[in-house]
Amino acid sequence: MTLKRAKEVLKVEAQAINRLIGRLNEDFLKAVDLMYRCKGRVVITGMGKAGIVGQKISATLSSLGTPSLWLHSAEAIHGDLGRVRKDDVVVLLSNSGETEEVKKLLPLLKKIGAKIIALTGNLKSTLAKHSDVIIDVSVKEEGCPLGLAPMASTTAMLAMGDCLAACLIDRKGFKKEDFAFLHPGGNLGKRLLLKVEDIMRKGTSHPIVKEDKKVKDVLLAITKARAGSASIVDRRGRLVGIFTDGDLRRHLEQDSNLTLKKVKDVMTKNPITISKDRLAVEAMRILEEKKIDEIPVVDNHKKPVGLLDVQDCLKAGLV
Repeated sequence: MTLKRAKEVLKVEAQAINRLIGRLNEDFLKAVDLMYRCKGRVVITGMGKAGIVGQKISATLSSLGTPSLWLHSAEAIHGDLGRVRKDDVVVLLSNSGETEEVKKLLPLLKKIGAKIIALTGNLKSTLAKHSDVIIDVSVKEEGCPLGLAPMASTTAMLAMGDCLAACLIDRKGFKKEDFAFLHPGGNLGKRLLLKVEDIMRKGTSHPIVKEDKKVKDVLLAITKARAGSASIVDRRGRLVGIFTDGDLRRHLEQDSNLTLKKVKDVMTKNPITISKDRLAVEAMRILEEKKIDEIPVVDNHKKPVGLLDVQDCLKAGLV
């Protein structure tokens, strides 16, 4: 019976969402237009389960570039209504359209001058009659075995809220870069915003050694900086090579006097480089494709300004 019940609930909720497709009419377009032209914030309010759905809709709108505020209907009539302004658009959620706290808000919102969008399952309700735009989210049944708890109705509200948010993305021309700006702590934000200079090693953590120095001097510099390689420069300070742990192991097998040789004779010449203003994710891709662990960071004059190690990318969460 358990699996049968679960399947029934999913069917009921899927059907509820399916029926919304045929209701996407001029009223829906008006709602999108109102929200798009809103000079203030899109305020979402409701009670109970509808209110919880409203919180999610508000959060989605905000994360996609539409300033939004969640307002608890009961708290609104006890002082929080002061958060609503004339330039706001208020979206009220109530399946019955007769929720007491929501109804009490209607004349007050009218007095403020804010536009009202109703997401309701009752087109003849008090809420519907006093709203500027009505979106029908009615369902035939809830899916609850007792017929009491809102299930399909809140699913329909949530889906319609997602529809509004998605259409606003198109109207506003909201891009991935905009999303990343609003989500700097997320993975996408890191990939689209984090630059090489943000995570590269520099200063005392980036050993720079002249090409005429002996390998032993280079090893001391690398050890002191706790790095895995050193940038090798000519007399003008321009990058001419890199000396890595790999170079050390390869040459040490062939020459026991390696540490007394000049580094220019055993370094990796003309290494792959990157500029500090490139995206860190680009650097990570180069490291992976070329199968290398370090990449020197240079300026426009080929002078080293930093060093990016694959470990730096890992610590930054790019993988």
